[in-house]
Amino acid sequence: MPKATYERELKRLQAQLVDMQAWVQSTGARIVVIFEGRDAAGKGSTISRVSQYLNPRVTRVVALPTPTEREKSEWYFQRYIAHLPAAGEIVLMDRSWYNRAGVEHVMGYCTNAEYHRFLHQVPIFERMLVEDGILLKKYWFSVSDVEQEKRFRSRNDDPMRRWKLSPNDVLSITKWEDYSRAKDTMFVHTDIPESPWFEVDNEDKRRGRINMIHHLLSQIPYEEVERAPIAIPARPASGGYERPPRELQNYVPDYAATLIG
Repeated sequence: MPKATYERELKRLQAQLVDMQAWVQSTGARIVVIFEGRDAAGKGSTISRVSQYLNPRVTRVVALPTPTEREKSEWYFQRYIAHLPAAGEIVLMDRSWYNRAGVEHVMGYCTNAEYHRFLHQVPIFERMLVEDGILLKKYWFSVSDVEQEKRFRSRNDDPMRRWKLSPNDVLSITKWEDYSRAKDTMFVHTDIPESPWFEVDNEDKRRGRINMIHHLLSQIPYEEVERAPIAIPARPASGGYERPPRELQNYVPDYAATLIG
C-alpha cells in the first residue's frame, strides 16, 4: 500500500477512533479488543496505531507477563478478569486468555486436561462477558511462513527491535504446522456467534492496519458526541511574582546545543 495513501487514511481512521472513545466515555460502554495471531504478525504495531491518539486513562493496553506460581494455581481466567474494563473504558489485549490455546498448548506449558477444559470453558466465559454488556471483538493476525521468517531476521539484525525476538518466537518457525493446527482447533471451538473471530491478512502491514481499524470502527455502534468548546481564559496581570535566579536551580545540560553548533 503506498505510504502517502496509508498515512492519509490512517489519520482519518484515528480521528474516528477518538470520536469512538468520546462515545465510550459519554455512554459508559465497555469494549475489549483481543489481538492474537502468529509471532511477528504485526499485532503490537497495530495496537500502537489504534492507541496512538487515545487517552491512556480511558484506553488501556494489557500485555500480561508469564503467570506467577500463585497465578498458576488460580482459575485460568482469573488474572484476566482483573483487567476487564469498567464503564467508559476500552481494553486492548496484546494476547489474551487464548495463550492457552496457542503457545501453552503447542509448547507443552499446560496439560492436555487444562487445554481441553479451556476449549470447553472459553465460549461460556465469553458469552457471560457479552451478556453483561461488554463489546468483545477478537482479531487474528495472519502472516505467511516466508514473511514471518523475514520479519524475524529483520528484528535480529536491528538492535532497536531485537528485544521483540524471544526463543519461543524462533521456535515457532520449526512448529509452524503445530501452531496452524492449534489455531484451526481454536477457531472450531471459539468462533461463536456472540464473539466471532475476524482474521486480518497482515502480509502487508499498512494494508492490514487500515483494514483492522476500519473494521473495528464498523463493529462499534458509536455516534459522534458533541463536546462543549473549552474557552482559554486571558492571562491575569502579574501579582509581583519573581522567579528565583537560574543559577540556584539544577538544569538539564543543553546537549542539543552541541548538535547544532
